[in-house]
Amino acid sequence: MSKILIVEDETIIRTALRKLLERNLYEVCEAPSVKEATTKFNLKDFDLIVSDLRLPGAPGTDLIKLAGETPVLIMTSYASLRSAVDSMRMGAVDYVAKPFDHDEMVNAVKRVIGKAKIIDKNAIQAQGLNGSTASKAIAGMIGTSDVMQDLYNRIHKVAPTAATVLIHGETGTGKELVARALHEESQRNNHLMISVNCAAIPETLIESELFGHEKGAFTGAATNREGLVAAADGGTLFLDEIGELPLEAQARLLRVLQEGEVRPLGSVESRKVDVRLVVATHRDLRKLAKEGKFREDLYFRINVVQLSLPPLRERGKDIINIAESLLQRYCSQFGKAQLRLSADAVEAIMSYQWPGNVRELENAIQRAVILCEDSNEISSQLLSIDSDAPTIEIGNVNNTLFGQARTLVGNTQPHTNGTNQDLSLEDYFQRFVLEHQDSMSETELARKLGVSRKCLWERRQRLGIPRTKNSSASTLAK
Repeated sequence: MSKILIVEDETIIRTALRKLLERNLYEVCEAPSVKEATTKFNLKDFDLIVSDLRLPGAPGTDLIKLAGETPVLIMTSYASLRSAVDSMRMGAVDYVAKPFDHDEMVNAVKRVIGKAKIIDKNAIQAQGLNGSTASKAIAGMIGTSDVMQDLYNRIHKVAPTAATVLIHGETGTGKELVARALHEESQRNNHLMISVNCAAIPETLIESELFGHEKGAFTGAATNREGLVAAADGGTLFLDEIGELPLEAQARLLRVLQEGEVRPLGSVESRKVDVRLVVATHRDLRKLAKEGKFREDLYFRINVVQLSLPPLRERGKDIINIAESLLQRYCSQFGKAQLRLSADAVEAIMSYQWPGNVRELENAIQRAVILCEDSNEISSQLLSIDSDAPTIEIGNVNNTLFGQARTLVGNTQPHTNGTNQDLSLEDYFQRFVLEHQDSMSETELARKLGVSRKCLWERRQRLGIPRTKNSSASTLAK
């Protein structure tokens, strides 16, 4: 049974969280402060420490160094992502924004403890194998998140083989970088890697470009021409956006894979070629195959090993690391003093969904560096992120604590301590609002709960908690 320490100064939250974790078969201890946690317990005896960020006496981040190898999961009830990002830079394994729902917390705990066990297991194996299985980064790629570590490991495993690789990922996620890494770590790295964007070549020319042609094969074919497949003999051929390849060209490519030979257009003779094929797409090839828009036999041929690239929005703290690396690069390129990201810029970067992924982030940073004047900071305004695009609301996704909260019909008075020891996190929102709405403005309430004013208003309507006259007056006074 895994052992967890909760460090939280609010008794109601600490108790509710303890009961939640105990129901999920964890052994739980608790403390209201860093001082009591360190004097009462040996932090290294726990599998995980769940701590509030702001605690009386010392912040929860102090536990990161004190806990040694024990992972620390930080909770914060404040909407600013800056504090969460700073916590993770200091070594926190992850963070959860309060208020949160039960499933979110349990999943986070399972994920962190499971990862720690895997790391311990891999460390033991690595010692026995003299570190040969240790992951190393890929040139040109930045990221230490779990999904990226998994990707690096898969690249290192498949690169030395001759297996065909299908890279799947959204536009701007770095598919060509992965293809380049596969080539550089293969035994073919002393030969050429030829990259072809299938979507950039007209459909009438793609077969000639790939497979070559004989003189007179078609109008305008004045000389013999070697195709790119033959040019990549002994090396790697990277076909980007293979989903755009015409069906006729797909049939020729299938022969290259099956027979290891290529026949130029207009020729009666085939030539043997030894090519390692790496392809990439952002489309669902299986779906295209079922619709008759992509050859099913070719799909099964190229889908030997599939590498999936995560979109930028799913890479957590990697986003800021990439942004800061790009910032340093463009400051050097444009001869500017080293700039830094402001707190509002960090929050904007972390909350935006980045549909264009790393390429869009690169453009935003480059633009901001060019336009920045008389300041050593990059503001969110300089980033010029599309404000109409969907963003990730920090304190809420659709199934947050507020979305699952139960309306307490007829109950307009807050609970008193001890009247309901099993008070859930769902009830905590209502209690907090009812207790503090007469003394706090709506802005202060929203800030303490880690949500926007609009989100607070929507939850009031959903849960049937009207604003009092005193609360309205307080807001106007502010």
